[in-house]
Amino acid sequence: MAFINEWFWFFLLLPIAAATGWLIGRRGGERHSDSQVSRLSTTYFRGLNYLLNEQPDKAIEVFLRIAELDRDTFETQVALGHLFRRRGEVDRAIRLHQALVQRNDLNDQQKVQALLALGEDYMRSGLLDRAETVFSDLVRLDMRAPQALKHLIGIYQAERDWDKAIENATRFEEITGEPMGKLVAQFECELADRHRAAGDVEEAHAAVARAYQADANCVRAGILEGRIELDAGNDSAAIRAFERVARHDPDYLPEILPALLSCYERSSDSPGARSFLAEMIEHYRGVAPVLALTKIVEGEEGVPAARAYLAQQLKDRPSVRGEAALIDLTLAEGADAVATLHDLKHITDQLLVRNPSYRCNRCGFGARAHHWQCPSCKEWGSIKPLLNYAVV
Repeated sequence: MAFINEWFWFFLLLPIAAATGWLIGRRGGERHSDSQVSRLSTTYFRGLNYLLNEQPDKAIEVFLRIAELDRDTFETQVALGHLFRRRGEVDRAIRLHQALVQRNDLNDQQKVQALLALGEDYMRSGLLDRAETVFSDLVRLDMRAPQALKHLIGIYQAERDWDKAIENATRFEEITGEPMGKLVAQFECELADRHRAAGDVEEAHAAVARAYQADANCVRAGILEGRIELDAGNDSAAIRAFERVARHDPDYLPEILPALLSCYERSSDSPGARSFLAEMIEHYRGVAPVLALTKIVEGEEGVPAARAYLAQQLKDRPSVRGEAALIDLTLAEGADAVATLHDLKHITDQLLVRNPSYRCNRCGFGARAHHWQCPSCKEWGSIKPLLNYAVV
C-alpha cells in the first residue's frame, strides 16, 4: 500500500514536471541564458529518467533542484511536500510548505493551497493545535471551507471534543449539501454516553433526542435510551426502546436481548416476551431468540417440551450453541440418548454443509470446492483447504 501511495504522487508529479519544463523552455528566450535553459532542461529530463527507472529518492532530489532553480514552480513544490509527508518525512514537508506560505509572490489561491498542505502536515505530525488554527482560519475566511471543515471534524474526533465536531459537521452539511446526520448522531451519542456516566440523566436524554433528530433510525441512540431507562428503573420504557432497536435492525438483537429479557422478567410479562421472541425468530437467523424462548418454555412447560421445541428449531437453523443447549436438556430430562444422537447428527450434517472447506488466504473468500484462482480477489494459488477439513 505504501508503494502505491508513493507512486501515486510520482505520477501526479509527471504532468507538473512536464509543464515546468515547458515553462522553463518558454521563458528561456525571454530572460534566461542558453546555458541556464539547457541546465534546467537537462535536470528535468534526468528527473523523469529516475522516475521511469524506479529511483524515487534520486527523482525527489532532482525535482527539488528544479524548484530551487525556478521559484515559480509552485505546484511542483506543493506536490513534493505531499510526497515527503506520505513517505514519513513530515518535518521536511512542514519546512517546505512553511516556506511557500511565507512567500509574497503567491496569489490568494496558491496561498490557500499552501496553508491546506501545511495544516495536513501538522495533523500528520500530531500537532493538532497548530492544524486546528490553520483550518479554522481558512473556514473563517471562507477559503476552501469544505476541505478545512473535514479536517477540523477529524481533529475534534481525535480530541473527543464532540460539541465542536457537531458544529463543524453541521456547517459542512450546510455548505456542501452532503448529509452528515449519521455522523452527527454518533457524536450526540458520545455526549449521551458521557452524561450518563456522569449521572446527568437529563442531559443524556437531551443528547439522545438530538441524535434521533439527526438520524431517526440511529440504532445506537435506541440502545442508549433503553440503558438510560434501565438505570432509572423504568422497565416498560426500556422495553419499548430495546424492542424498537431490534425491529429496526435485528442484527443488534444479541446486544440488547439480556437486558430486555431482564425487563420482561421484572415486569412479569412472559406473554410479551414470548410474543416478541417469536417475532424475532421470523426475522433473525441467529439462534439467540430460539435459546431465549427455549428457556421460557422450560420454565413454564418443563424440560421435555423445551427439548422438543429446541430440537425442532435446530433442524432449520443449526448451531453449535444450540447443540450444547440440546445436550444439556437431554441430560436434565434423562431422555432416550439414541433419539438425541439422531437429532445431533442431523444438526451437525447441516453445519458441515454450510461451512466452507476452503478459504482464500489473501481476501478471506470461503468456498465449498477448490479453485486455483480466487473468484473474489482473482489471486492465483491462494485458496487452500481449511485445517479442520479432510478428504477421506
